[in-house]
Amino acid sequence: MADLTSKETAAQEPEAACSCPCTRHKHREAAEYDALLRRLSRIEGQVRGIRGMVEKEAYCTDILTQVSAVQAALNAFARELLGNHIKTCVVQDIQAGKLDVVDDLLSTLQKMMK
Repeated sequence: MADLTSKETAAQEPEAACSCPCTRHKHREAAEYDALLRRLSRIEGQVRGIRGMVEKEAYCTDILTQVSAVQAALNAFARELLGNHIKTCVVQDIQAGKLDVVDDLLSTLQKMMK
């Protein structure tokens, strides 16, 4: 059997790869998958940097500046993911006559805007 990456394994066995109670899954093209993971890796690095600043007793406003940068990065990640969701999942569901996706999208947007 060929050696599979964890992404390929997850795509073939979505239930085993997901520990959440959800039942929906989304196959992402390699470019989208890689772009999202790159963004998350940068965000993880930023958060580790903030931890280091706290450990080194950095000045409060310097830490807060970095927290603001992480929040902006997370917002950018969410915007990218939301845009991809609308262009793929939402459009496909509407074309298939599954109009409840609009209510789901509105609910998601309300949660994001809190």
